[in-house]
Amino acid sequence: MIANLADGVGTFTSNAFLVAGDRPTLVDTGANFDAVAAVEERGIEPERIVLTHTHPDHVGNLGALREAFDPEVLAYDPDAGDGELDDGEALAIGDHDYEVLYTPGHKDDHVCLYAPEPGICFAGDLVFERGFGRTDLPEGDRATLVESIDRLADRVGPDLRELHPGHGPSVTDDPSGTIELAGRMARQ
Repeated sequence: MIANLADGVGTFTSNAFLVAGDRPTLVDTGANFDAVAAVEERGIEPERIVLTHTHPDHVGNLGALREAFDPEVLAYDPDAGDGELDDGEALAIGDHDYEVLYTPGHKDDHVCLYAPEPGICFAGDLVFERGFGRTDLPEGDRATLVESIDRLADRVGPDLRELHPGHGPSVTDDPSGTIELAGRMARQ
């Protein structure tokens, strides 16, 4: 089960995905809402938090979640958590192993998480249902973002079943096509 804790939240936040299973994990924490209460409502305590990147809307609730649940925190940025993610690393999230894909362009510490077996990808702010991540913020770079989108598209291929972006709805109808469209749009 994957639940977006930020679903229906009316303030500026990222999505925050609670993944149930053998290794309960929260992918990003969101910001500006009571994420602790949202976790408690679901009765699944996260053992770890994995950050797709460290923009404030993705890490704003990190302190409160650490205090409430004392999870391990993993991020590509070595200063952001208890452990550093490495490109290509296998990481247990829920019931599946996810591959960490280093995907800069939106931010220098950006990663996507991809589990080939169930065909699930957490895309952070790389791609969205109808677009791609901003490159006008510090550390943003359009050419690098395009390369990262291409890398993700090559890795996930047509077997992708679910795309969970950092903002907006999850994509279950042709998620691979969504990534390809984001690549074309980013090149314009």
